[in-house]
Amino acid sequence: MSRRWHDVARSRPLLAGGLLLAAIVAVALLAGVFYPGDPMDIAGRANLWPGAAGHPLGTDMLGRDMAAGLAHAARVSLAVGLASVLLSVAIGVGVGIVSGYFGGWIDDVLMRTTEMFQTLPAFLFAIVLVVILEPSITSIVFAIGVTSWPQIARLVRAEAMRVRHAEYVSAAITIGLGHARVIVSHVLPNSIAPVVVAASVLMAQAILTEASLSFLGLGDPNVISWGSMVGAGRATLRTAWYMAALPGLAIFLTVISFMLLGNGLNDWLNPRLAKSRR
Repeated sequence: MSRRWHDVARSRPLLAGGLLLAAIVAVALLAGVFYPGDPMDIAGRANLWPGAAGHPLGTDMLGRDMAAGLAHAARVSLAVGLASVLLSVAIGVGVGIVSGYFGGWIDDVLMRTTEMFQTLPAFLFAIVLVVILEPSITSIVFAIGVTSWPQIARLVRAEAMRVRHAEYVSAAITIGLGHARVIVSHVLPNSIAPVVVAASVLMAQAILTEASLSFLGLGDPNVISWGSMVGAGRATLRTAWYMAALPGLAIFLTVISFMLLGNGLNDWLNPRLAKSRR
């Protein structure tokens, strides 16, 4: 255990990504403490630049506090990202496990379905789903989750096919264990490692997708998000560029934290890299 924690401390991407993400999560969790009011309420004079008294990050064209908006928007982005990733992982793991374990015609049907989803432009498909279901947090989560699961399914399928032919799985089937028990007890636990790395990358993609949808005016109108703040600030790029730059920077830092975390986890969980470190 101490060796594993030592490896974490030595992994610069994992450490940097973890610390950056922890700071962003802390801002999201404490948003209600530092800014208890509605972030969409008018808080002062409009178009105050960062550094103004009482408004360290300034105000937007309507007089809303930028710092309050950024903090509360962090909650929305992280919540949408987490919920959509959980949905995509649930679908992808289910499809991948069943496909890789049973093989045959079941594998053919599930993989052709997966390929069909992969051929669809994910972002355009997400736009269509959000428009049909009407813009809301729920519809955005559903749209992102439904368009993101194929890569998880393929990863898990490959691992499930490998584990399916392992000696301990064959032994479990020989002694009469049912398929469901074999999958839950042996195949699933030994096929889930790549999902941890992929999920961190999916979180970054989900946050970008949510921001893009909100930028296009397809976000939930009842909540504030980084994408909607960038969209609102594009009208003042020449006179008050900070209105778009600050939420854009927040998106960049959040996405890069998940990418660093994914790279670090990949190095940490890769058995060949772990063996070389020993």
